[in-house]
Amino acid sequence: MHHTPIFVGCFILLCSVLCNYADAGSGCSKTSPLVDFESEFKMVQHQLRGSFRIIDDCSFRVSNFDMLSGTDVHWWGAIALDFTNLTSGFVVSDQKLNETYKNASFVVRLKKNVKWDQIHVIAAWDLPAASDFGHVILQRPDNGSAGSPNMAPSPSEGGNSGEEMGPISVEPTTFENCKVLADNYRLRWTLNTKDKLIDIGLEAAIPMTNYMAFGWSNQNESSNLMIGADVAVMGFKEDGVPLVDDFYITKLSECMMNKDGTVHGVCPDTIFEGSDPVGLVNNTKLIYGHRRDGVSFLRYRRPLVTIDKKYDMPINHTENMTVIWAVGPMKPPDAIRPFYLPQNHGGTYGHLVLNVSEHVNDCLGPLDAEDNEDQDVVIADANAPLVVTSGPALYYPNPPNPAKVLYINKKEAPLLRVERGVPVKFSIQAGHDVALYITSDLLGGNATLRNMSETIYAGGPEAEGVQASPMELTWQPDRNTPDQVFYHSIYQPKMGWKVQVVDGGLSDMYNNSVLLDDQQVTFFWTLSEDSITIAARGEKKSGYLAIGFGSGMINSYAYVGWMDETGKGRVSTYWIDGREALNVHPTKENLTFVRCKSENGIITLEFTRPLKPSCTQGQGPECKNIIDPTTPLKVVWAMGATWVDEHLSDRNMHSSRSSRPMRVLLMRGSAEAEQDLQPVLAVHGFMMFLAWGILLPGGILAARYLKHVKGDGWFQIHVYLQYSGLSIVLLGLLFAVAELRGFYVSSVHVKFGIAAILLGCMQSVNAYFRPAKPANGEVVSPKRILWEYSHVIVGRCAIVVGIAAQFTGMKHLGDRYDSENVHGLIWALISWFMIMALMAIYLEYRERQRRRDRTIGRSNWVLGNDDDSVDLLGPTISIEGKESHPSGTMEVQLEPLRR
Repeated sequence: MHHTPIFVGCFILLCSVLCNYADAGSGCSKTSPLVDFESEFKMVQHQLRGSFRIIDDCSFRVSNFDMLSGTDVHWWGAIALDFTNLTSGFVVSDQKLNETYKNASFVVRLKKNVKWDQIHVIAAWDLPAASDFGHVILQRPDNGSAGSPNMAPSPSEGGNSGEEMGPISVEPTTFENCKVLADNYRLRWTLNTKDKLIDIGLEAAIPMTNYMAFGWSNQNESSNLMIGADVAVMGFKEDGVPLVDDFYITKLSECMMNKDGTVHGVCPDTIFEGSDPVGLVNNTKLIYGHRRDGVSFLRYRRPLVTIDKKYDMPINHTENMTVIWAVGPMKPPDAIRPFYLPQNHGGTYGHLVLNVSEHVNDCLGPLDAEDNEDQDVVIADANAPLVVTSGPALYYPNPPNPAKVLYINKKEAPLLRVERGVPVKFSIQAGHDVALYITSDLLGGNATLRNMSETIYAGGPEAEGVQASPMELTWQPDRNTPDQVFYHSIYQPKMGWKVQVVDGGLSDMYNNSVLLDDQQVTFFWTLSEDSITIAARGEKKSGYLAIGFGSGMINSYAYVGWMDETGKGRVSTYWIDGREALNVHPTKENLTFVRCKSENGIITLEFTRPLKPSCTQGQGPECKNIIDPTTPLKVVWAMGATWVDEHLSDRNMHSSRSSRPMRVLLMRGSAEAEQDLQPVLAVHGFMMFLAWGILLPGGILAARYLKHVKGDGWFQIHVYLQYSGLSIVLLGLLFAVAELRGFYVSSVHVKFGIAAILLGCMQSVNAYFRPAKPANGEVVSPKRILWEYSHVIVGRCAIVVGIAAQFTGMKHLGDRYDSENVHGLIWALISWFMIMALMAIYLEYRERQRRRDRTIGRSNWVLGNDDDSVDLLGPTISIEGKESHPSGTMEVQLEPLRR
């Protein structure tokens, strides 16, 4: 063991001698001004790192070289770094780079016809994909270069810069030291004792939604190293922007604020001290961050000794100090805590003793993530067109790329997934200079211009449009379509990305589908006689996906799909009656055929449930979760980082949700955004109440109880009230139909309403065709008698049905808006009709009293006399036989009801 340092030293010396011998034995002159130029490689993708030095006129040396393997990678030269010049470059060496390199060092010879004055940029270039893995800009001593290698890259060059990005001495991915913390987690640092600063870099092969944490523990604490620790927590926001914040740990829990304003847990320093406008509390300064190949990398800077003595730990760079680290899911800000906060690290954490002044490099090779595809995924749906636009390139997956690329459904160059046999509809709004086409060529832009062949499956020069006049394109992949094709512009290469063609999926399995609010969740369903099969699929990565039936997540029935700790997909049901975790109540719905899966972070859940729950064993809240296919189903959604089935807490709050519910029309297979139609329905209800509650009953009462008034005033009142009421009924009907955008005979209320309107219209037709009134002394014809009976019966039936429509309408309003005022309105309606009934009973009593008084004081009345006050349908009908009237004249005690 004691001979190991001597052996290592001899080995390093031998390598140095051999390298110098190789450099000196190249046999090339050193006339180029670039000889001895040195630089670090700029990482673009495939985790490329290393040092570059020009040896002589025909070779260069690469040291400490890391790179994940590619398809057909060569050393590439170009005259400038812009997209056009870089893609028009040329191979500068016969050496191929088709393997994974781990801290490799070697010499590369240029081709015989290649000179340094032809090259301004040298890159590791994947020929089939025209992809830049990493490059060096050659800085000439006379006039410099197109860009300085000592400047941190901007987002347009592939780096996700932070707010404090600025020039640094080397490439931001390069450090003097590297320490392996875990298989997928590394610590890098560079110490600057002169300025009393330390640059720290963390990289981990983790999901983009996870955090990385590193810091110094309380050196006076031996039992629990996390209490009192000063750590930096970093990660990426939803839009890919890197972030880092200074945290202080007072308790092993999530950051919580008490009612008295005190704070405890793993919290940012700024929460303890309030605002920090000058950066005295948050002493972490973001230098650089990027997300490449499924690996998160962030570099930040902090002083060795800070002004904040309370929450920051001073670093003695010459001593051994205990440091702690962790990795886990990160919770985005919400209404309660407007900070990005670390969640439970889930067992991925540790500590070690570190002396930052000692040189360490035990990182062998690049990190290789299992899931190296971070690009958004858009899944095509047969019923929803894909909106194709163009926009600035921010995070294009295959650099280099033009400044403008294609967007689908507001996502930059996403992976598009389509199903065989399912038509894909594109609404092309990318501009007249961008024509979409589906091609077998990886680069697009018309492969024939590069002397290449391609197969075009859809689109072409005519597939262009703008937002005001979009062009519709339909493409249906078939069984002969390859598993992978590409969407691009036919005029410009590398504007689009991959199309993944799979066998039939949800769109084939379900009869209907719609995009919910914000186009972040697709909702599928198939109706059967007494059940409904439902599926929901997120359109972006998340830890769980929830859909709810209701006007919002509060007072809704929720279905949550997530992957548990074992990787098994699960779906649970809940009743939510508030905003806190305590208001989320598990339910026991009868779900069958339940499935949940996560594919590249995209959650899909499926289940079948009865339309009407069976509640024979209890009366839980799920008993009211009834789906009426004839009534629009209001659907909302939410997504978040993590979910647990038991012991829910505030960490299960969603990070994104729908801004409004969608009204899914289950029978029609469509959806529309929820609109507040309460004012519309209120006007409709008032008009119907005015007609069926006042005018039409008033007309009937006038015909029944005002005939004792001389003249035909009762008849005029009766006609005016009836026609006014019927007109208001028809206007109320048209008003509701116009606002609801359709006329659907679905609910009980609509059926009662249609029946009442038909009866009312029959009355008008009946009145128009009434037989003439007999003259004085004439016998009433059978037609007249039949007409009077039918007129009375139909009119009274219309009123009864109209009143029933009023009550069912109030119930329908309550079911639609969960309004608390509906019960009061129903009781008010009952009270009104009770008053009307009592009034009718009183008037009937007075009318019969009046008739009795009149009958006592007069002789028998002959049919056809001028007394219109007698009721034709009253009970005082008598027919005297021929024995009493030998002349053959029959006297009947009748009163006419109508004129």
